[in-house]
Amino acid sequence: MKVAVISDIHGNIYALMKTLEDIDEQKVDKIICLGDLVGYGPHPNEVVALIKRREIPCIKGNYDASVVDGDYTYIRNTAINSFALPWATNEVRIANKYFLDSLPTSLNYTFNGVNFLFTHGSPNAINYYLFEDAANTIEVMNQLEDDVLVCAHTHIPCAKKYGNKLLINVGSVGKPKIGKPNPTYAVIEIEKNGEVKVTFRYLEYEFKRIVKDCTMLNFPAAITSSYETGKE
Repeated sequence: MKVAVISDIHGNIYALMKTLEDIDEQKVDKIICLGDLVGYGPHPNEVVALIKRREIPCIKGNYDASVVDGDYTYIRNTAINSFALPWATNEVRIANKYFLDSLPTSLNYTFNGVNFLFTHGSPNAINYYLFEDAANTIEVMNQLEDDVLVCAHTHIPCAKKYGNKLLINVGSVGKPKIGKPNPTYAVIEIEKNGEVKVTFRYLEYEFKRIVKDCTMLNFPAAITSSYETGKE
């Protein structure tokens, strides 16, 4: 069984299209999206439309939830978000807000006898960060009833064992924070004997296109430059 997991697209249609092209070349059996389709980037409706058209199972991200309710309920009240949240709230079509609001906050699958829990942030909260060696991450993994937790939200990919439990963070397609502008996602292979193998894909795409779009829309320089630098 071969599963591609994407997340944190954040209105970057160019990165999403490149990622789906690469996934199609990997010949996976299933694609799963961990949310944050909208926020920051200038093409939230196009991203939602493509996810819907491909019928990709998707969960709700914290930025998705905040755009639905139009408030800082699940995101930080920062200078960037003071622009990005109102912009996205106004830009995302009503039908797409209904779609985002309808998404579950987690998904469970069993592949070749291995139980997977898919979340955006933490199983405990949609907007909790699970950094690799943080105390709250260790606590979550010690309490995990499933075999594998697959999450995102930090925009930083990682895979680490905690005893007999495995944590996989798939990174970010649309707004990476890895010091370079490469869209990142995970390919997870589950062998018939239950062995789990993780490969992170780092892609190149024409990020200057989204930089140009942001510039034309007078987005703040901090958002525009993040697509070039891969930094927040």
